[in-house]
Amino acid sequence: MNVSRIALATGVAASSVLLLSGTAFAHVSVQPQGEAAKGGYATVNFKVPNERDNASTVKLEVNIPTEHPLSSVMPQPVPGWKVEVTKSKLAKPLQVHGKQITEAVSKVTWTADGSKIGPGQFQQFPLSLGKLPEDADQLVFKALQTYDNKEVVRWIEEAKEGAAEPESPAPVLKLSAATGDEHGGGAKDASAKDGKNAGHDEDTKSEEASDGSSDTTARILGIVGILVGVAGVAFGVLAGRRRTS
Repeated sequence: MNVSRIALATGVAASSVLLLSGTAFAHVSVQPQGEAAKGGYATVNFKVPNERDNASTVKLEVNIPTEHPLSSVMPQPVPGWKVEVTKSKLAKPLQVHGKQITEAVSKVTWTADGSKIGPGQFQQFPLSLGKLPEDADQLVFKALQTYDNKEVVRWIEEAKEGAAEPESPAPVLKLSAATGDEHGGGAKDASAKDGKNAGHDEDTKSEEASDGSSDTTARILGIVGILVGVAGVAFGVLAGRRRTS
């Protein structure tokens, strides 16, 4: 009896841990499509899961960090959602490609327009960002998630080193080391092209070798066929002579 109670209690505890873990990890997050290098440009996805069983997400507000203003912030259209880009004056103008930038995007808002994020679903909202700062290792984007029951979840808490993850953490974009190509992927593209050309050369050599091998095989088979034909004729002649004798 005691063993059964212990097993039941253990099962309940394990289930509670799993449920709490799922809730803790189901938060708004941001991930780059490829690499987000310092001083470059990147396309990122804000992933928004629906955490409620009885409500749907109908709005997402993402605040662009003002301590590291970005001169270029462009949203990719998402079917069923309308997007609004808000700009603000900069305390200190930016110099980008020889031009002075006096204002930058401070917030991007997606509002449901024929669509929504239902229970058990998630939606991704892509943004093109740049130039990424060269003097920071990460960017923190505070976000607000609104449900159709008017509930607002504020994903604005910043994680502290050595401390446990906050209950409502803000999305964090980790920045990698600068690549030397401010638009990102240049070296990779060149490497990919070289690799592709190398692969093409190898394929060409393989095809040539294959063609040569096929020609040799065809010739051998042709000679064998001729020999077999000659042997057949000779056999027929000998057989005829034997019958005549």
